[in-house]
Amino acid sequence: SREGTVVDADDLIAKMIEDAYQVSKEMGKNDDIPEEEAREIARKVGLGALKYFILKVDARKNMLFNPAESIDFNGNTGPFIQYTYARICSILRKAQNIQSTQSTQVTLNDKEVELIQKMSEFGAAVEQAGKDYSPSGIANYCYELTKVFNQFYHDYSILNEPDEQKKAVRLMLAKNVAKIINEGMGLLGIEMPERM
Repeated sequence: SREGTVVDADDLIAKMIEDAYQVSKEMGKNDDIPEEEAREIARKVGLGALKYFILKVDARKNMLFNPAESIDFNGNTGPFIQYTYARICSILRKAQNIQSTQSTQVTLNDKEVELIQKMSEFGAAVEQAGKDYSPSGIANYCYELTKVFNQFYHDYSILNEPDEQKKAVRLMLAKNVAKIINEGMGLLGIEMPERM
């Protein structure tokens, strides 16, 4: 605005939604989704990208908004977190027919312990964000949790785990990660698509 360039918010929002749609289309993510649903997902992703990019930065710091960077499905972006949430929802849909076992005496691996520890920090992150009047704490917590989950998911299978007790524990972990991500992003006013 110092240079006299003013961006209309409505135009920016419309562009973000259209960019989200085009990126999804280019990545082939819209191929098996009806057009109306693909447009609704693009709305959630476009708005999520914009909101997250702005909210992840502490309000006391300057930032330069980059639309292309904000819509990226990798890195510290809203779409990255939304995609992870949608991936977990897909895992849980596929696991609906899996019976959970009563006895869950399972020795946890290091990644599972790290994931549980990161989940346990959610309340403190929300409380600190409230004390500081800074939603960036919640945004960055959601990103950190998403990173830890993705590292876990990369190293350990959930649905293909042959040990039924381990599978049940991993499904429970995934379900709780999704719940926390949904709550955290919801506090930021960001909708989470169950498919992407």
